Amino acid sequence: MRQEFAQEERTVATAAAAPVWSVDPRNGKRREQVAVEATAAEVDAAVRAAHAARAPLADRGLRAAFLHRAADLLDEAGEQVIEAADAETALGPGRLTGELARTTYQLRAFADIVAEGEFLGVLIDHADPALTPPRPDLRRYKIPLGVVAVYAASNFPLAFSVPGGDTASALAAGCPVVVKAHPDHPATSELCAALLRRAAADTGLPEGVLGLVHGFRSGLDLVGHPLVTAAGFTGSVRGGRALYDAAAARPHPIPFHGELGSLNPVVITEAAAGERAEQIGAGLAGSMTLGVGQFCVKPGLVLAPEGERGDRLLTSLTAAVSDTEAGVLLDRRMRDAFLDGVRTRAQLPGVQAPVTPGAGGEHTVSAGFLTVPAARLATEGPHDLLLEECFGPVTVLARYADEAEITAVLARLPGNLTATLHLGEAESAGSDDEGRGARLLAGLTPLAGRVVVNGWPTGVAVAPAQHHGGPYPATTSTATSVGATAIERWLRPVAYQDTPPALLPPELREENPLGLPRRVNGRPAGA
Repeated sequence: MRQEFAQEERTVATAAAAPVWSVDPRNGKRREQVAVEATAAEVDAAVRAAHAARAPLADRGLRAAFLHRAADLLDEAGEQVIEAADAETALGPGRLTGELARTTYQLRAFADIVAEGEFLGVLIDHADPALTPPRPDLRRYKIPLGVVAVYAASNFPLAFSVPGGDTASALAAGCPVVVKAHPDHPATSELCAALLRRAAADTGLPEGVLGLVHGFRSGLDLVGHPLVTAAGFTGSVRGGRALYDAAAARPHPIPFHGELGSLNPVVITEAAAGERAEQIGAGLAGSMTLGVGQFCVKPGLVLAPEGERGDRLLTSLTAAVSDTEAGVLLDRRMRDAFLDGVRTRAQLPGVQAPVTPGAGGEHTVSAGFLTVPAARLATEGPHDLLLEECFGPVTVLARYADEAEITAVLARLPGNLTATLHLGEAESAGSDDEGRGARLLAGLTPLAGRVVVNGWPTGVAVAPAQHHGGPYPATTSTATSVGATAIERWLRPVAYQDTPPALLPPELREENPLGLPRRVNGRPAGA
């Protein structure tokens, strides 16, 4: 998710109809011309069509039906969708089958959220003249922002792209969407957009409720369009920050919910390594090489102990990573960036490569990992490069002498999507004499939006309690892009004071004609 928008920063062709090609990353060859890059006029038309769809999308019943129908159509076309996505990403049918299931699950989950209605956050406080000062009648709920721009991710052609979580949550909120397609999977994007538009037509909504545009320039035009009210982005720090700044610099700034970059640190205590070094080494290898290391929550920095216990962990990791087959990255530019990144890091003083990451073939890369004394990362210097994400199948094992070195390194880390802690049995139970488990957990909590204990961060469950976000640069806001509360990004609250009952929106009327969950005078009131 880290390279995509920045990779498109280039000189924009002067031709208004530059071709958009589908490319096979397994051999670098063009498959077919899918579309042309959108002109400013075409972006404007897509945004205006989406804007015009706001009124019909306001019907919650139609919204829920639309999301369910979209999920059904994606499932029905599953074989075609997976074939198209695999041809453009080389992620493999197995991985993509799971991603499609995740995508349709998200759509159905948000449909149920829409039907239930709690996301509207209805609050009613009746007037009370006996209070000092007297309280007026206040009624509050949330309304959709308007057209949302969604920037598709490279490494999730379904779940974080055209039919993905940003799109599903925005549509559920009542916000039409215009997606800026990712150049690594334009054919998949067109296919999914066609299915969503068909779902809209089947349920009585305008097809313009979901727009799709291609090309680097269209991304800039989208974030600057006066009818676009918010944006969701998954990509690189460089590209995301450019769009974030553009969103803030508008005459009327808009919310920009960007997921930009994450190192996802892991801390392994000496006790944990002593009890299960082999298991942790194998688990780390599986997590850091999953999807050829192209997951946004890949563990990129691991703090592991020196000494015999740490040596056992290193031996296990070496064996597991050595057995990993070379894989194809999403495109040639990502491959070049990976090779350059690992080469530069491996040349730093004190850095060793027990398994050297690099070129596995003409179009593939091989997994590996680097080691470095943790003390090298505790102070500012050239080794700061090891504290930056390197997209691909590589991680850095920083070996510490004591807890003070762990603390010093953690103090230098930026925000992350995840942080992981592996503890010994007594530390996990809180029965260790030194209280190390609780202390390390408290130290990791400020660094990440999700803290994992005795597990691995790869795999982001779609669940109401999930949080996929974190302090900058992991994300540009405190919101989540996964889970039920992702819908909150596209809503804003409005309170009505002393409003005549006949003029109130149905959601706020005393008789509750829509049967919505709500709180009245501070207490839950059932539908």
